[in-house]
Amino acid sequence: MLETFATIFEIVMVICFGASWPFNIVKAYKARTAKGTSPLFMALIGIGYVGGILCKILTWIDKGGLSWLAYVAFAFYIINLIMVSTGLALYFRNKAIDKKTAEAADKENA
Repeated sequence: MLETFATIFEIVMVICFGASWPFNIVKAYKARTAKGTSPLFMALIGIGYVGGILCKILTWIDKGGLSWLAYVAFAFYIINLIMVSTGLALYFRNKAIDKKTAEAADKENA
């Protein structure tokens, strides 16, 4: 019974953390700049999601399966990791755009 409640609260946590990533992705895509973005922060969050995924895998191995709620939590960890990875990819795209913009400005000012 307590394990069920613990998993429900875990799902709530992962959903709440994950709810912000689509907004971050859209903002980063539209902004076309890496300014104000912390790749270290995103990497640390991603490592946390990997930890959650590994926890579910090890629990599955240890117990021979997972409850359906644990599978839901596992799915949200995967979804969130994909969104964080997308955010990191956009960071590097935007960093390249920043570099090209700076080079163009330098040529214009020379």
